[in-house]
Amino acid sequence: MKIIQKKTRKYLLLGTVGVLSVFLVGFFVGQIVANNNSDTGLIDFGSILNTEDVNFSLVEKVWNLINTQYVNTEELDKEGLIYGAINGMLEALNDPYTVFFNKDETESFLTGISGSFDGIGIEIGIRDDFLTVISPLKNSPAQKAGIRAGDRIVGIDDQKVTEPLLEDAVSRIRGPRGSTVSLTVLRNEKDELNIKIIRDTIEVPSVSWELLEKNIAYIEISQFLEITGRDFSKVAQEILESDANSIVLDLRNNPGGFLDVAMDIAGWFLPKDEVVVTEELGNKTKRVHKSLGPGSLKDLPVVILANEGSASASEILAGALRDYSKAKIVGKKTFGKGSVQSLEKLEAGTSLKITVARWITPSGQYINSIGIEPDIEVEITQDGIDSQKARAVEEILNKL
Repeated sequence: MKIIQKKTRKYLLLGTVGVLSVFLVGFFVGQIVANNNSDTGLIDFGSILNTEDVNFSLVEKVWNLINTQYVNTEELDKEGLIYGAINGMLEALNDPYTVFFNKDETESFLTGISGSFDGIGIEIGIRDDFLTVISPLKNSPAQKAGIRAGDRIVGIDDQKVTEPLLEDAVSRIRGPRGSTVSLTVLRNEKDELNIKIIRDTIEVPSVSWELLEKNIAYIEISQFLEITGRDFSKVAQEILESDANSIVLDLRNNPGGFLDVAMDIAGWFLPKDEVVVTEELGNKTKRVHKSLGPGSLKDLPVVILANEGSASASEILAGALRDYSKAKIVGKKTFGKGSVQSLEKLEAGTSLKITVARWITPSGQYINSIGIEPDIEVEITQDGIDSQKARAVEEILNKL
C-alpha cells in the first residue's frame, strides 16, 4: 500500500542551490548549442543570459579567446570545455555532494541507486576533508573484507587520495565483478590498513524482519531505495497480523536514500499531519513535510538502533520518532548527513546532482555535520555478540 502521493521531484538523501540555480544551469547548457556560431565557435553569452546581478562578459571573452587564439584551435573539444566550465562553477561551491555527471556517469549513478550494481558495496562521503566510509552494505564484499563505518580512505589501488573527490573515488572503486580493488584506510586516526576486496554484483537489501523473544519485532532497513516503501508496507502488515507487541528498528549502517521513502515509513509510526522534517531551502525559506499516515504502528513501543553509518534519511526518521518521544535511540552518534540532493536531467544524457536543502528535525535540530546523539550509547563488541541489539531489546523489555 503506497501511503504518499508520487512527487514530481525525487529528493536524494544519499551520499548528492536553490531552484533558480538549477534552472539557470540547465538552461545554460541546453542553450549553448543553439547560440553557438558553427563557423567560428564563438558564443554570445549575452543573448543566453542577461541579468543585472551577474555579468557573463568575462566568461564570454575567455571562451572566444580560446576559440580564436589558442594554439591548437583545430583540436578543441568544445563539449569538454563546457563540461569543464560547469565543473569549475561547482567546485567553487565547496560542496562535495553537488556534482555534474556526463552521460556515462549519469547511467552509472542511476544504476547504483536502482538496487543492483557491480562493486564492493560501500557508501562514502566527505567528512573533515577526508574520503570517509559512511557504511558498508550488509553482506557486501566490503563488509566481509573488514571495511567499517568511519574508515578514512587514503589510497585506492596504491594511489594516494590527495583530493577527496567523491564521484572520482566512486568510479575508481566500482568495477566489474571478479576484479580486485585495494583500499588503504586510516582507522581511529592512527591505524593504516591495506584491504584487498574482490568486487561482486551488489544486490542492495531493502527491508527484513523477524520475531524475537517476548514477541519483539526486529526490523532492519538497510537503505531507503525506491522499492523500500513497498517492502516496508508488506512488513508492517505482517507485523500487525503477528503477535508482535513492540519493535526494534535497526537503522545501523543505513546510508540513506529517497526522502519520499523516509516519509512513507515515518507515516506508519506517526499520526497523520505530524511534522516529520522541515526543509530549509537556499533562500532560507522553509517547507514542512508532514506525515500522511496511516499510523498503524504508532501504539507499539519502539527502540531505534543507529551508529556512525546511519546517515541522511536514517537520521530524518530516527530524529522524528525520538522528537515525538516515540522512540529512544541506542548505539552511537549518527554520521551527520543532513543535506538533500536532487538529480536534474540535462541535455545529451547528462545530469546535475545538486544540493537543494538542509534538514531540521521536528524539535529544531540541524543534522548536517552534527549528527544525532543516542539516548543510550553502546559500543559494539568484537566477541560475536551484538551488544547494541541486546541493549535495545533490554530497553524494549523495560517498556513492556
